[in-house]
This record gives sequence, C-alpha cells and structure tokens, in this order.
Amino acid sequence: MDVKQDCCLGHSPALEVAALAQRYCELIEGAAATHFGWLRAVARILPRLHAAIHSVEPSRRALLQGHRADLDERFELYSRLRALLADRDAYWLEFDQVSDDAMEMTGSLADDLTDIYCELQAGLVLYGWSPESALATWSRGFEWHWGRHLIDAERHLALLASQGRLDP
Repeated sequence: MDVKQDCCLGHSPALEVAALAQRYCELIEGAAATHFGWLRAVARILPRLHAAIHSVEPSRRALLQGHRADLDERFELYSRLRALLADRDAYWLEFDQVSDDAMEMTGSLADDLTDIYCELQAGLVLYGWSPESALATWSRGFEWHWGRHLIDAERHLALLASQGRLDP
C-alpha cells in the first residue's frame, strides 16, 4: 500500500499525515553513514509532520489500535542510529540536574527518532486496513508519547543546524 499514490487521488490532512509518516520512515530506514543528507532531510520533515498531525481531527468512532513493538528490532534500529549520530546523539534536557561531579546527558536523538519511527510505522501498517484507525492511533500516540520525542528531536536538530553539524 503506497500512501504517496493515495495522496495523488485527493488532498486531505489525513493523507498528508500518512504521506509524511511514510517519507519519515523511508528516511530512517535509509539512514546510512554514506548518505550525508539524511539527517538534514529528517530535520526538514519533522516540523511538517508536527503541523500536519495538529491539522487533523481524528474520528471519535475510530478504533484505537495498540501495537506490540518488537523490542529487538527497536533496539537494533536505535543502536544503528546512535552509531550514525555519534557525538550528535546526546543532548541536555532542560530539566536535567547534574551535580558537580556528574556529567550526564539524558536526551538521545537516536531514541527520539526511533520512537517516532516505531509509532509511525505501526500506523502505516494499520493505514492499509483502516485509515481512520491509523489517524486516531497517530493522534492519540502523539498526545501520549511520540509528540514529546518529536519536540525534543526538533529542538536538538535546530541546535545542530545552528552549529553546522547536521552533516558529518
């Protein structure tokens, strides 16, 4: 099921969210040390995804679908992204408290990108069966979980861009 093809049939906020979700997942799946522009492309798509998810009103009748994440696959993706990001991965969260002898950063861009990917990918699988349910699942998931990761990722990517560090 190709969401991009569906988008050509007509424009709606739901189709836009689905198309952006598909593009984001493709970027994450294709991320590699040899593809220098992938992180810059992710930095460009996240604000669009953020705006798109806010522009939809999910059906209250839509069935919310839970999904069981494959934790091994999730960890494999996280580990791959963390290795690709290297020193661009860790960041300070605004509420981090560090004692004089501790230098711990608790934010991880790899974790943010992985959690966003897992939530969007689960919705894309659901989209082929029920676009309404996929949209409701994405919307509620955004409110409950992956929205925080998206905001943290946007903030850290903006910092990396201002430092000229989006590309290795």
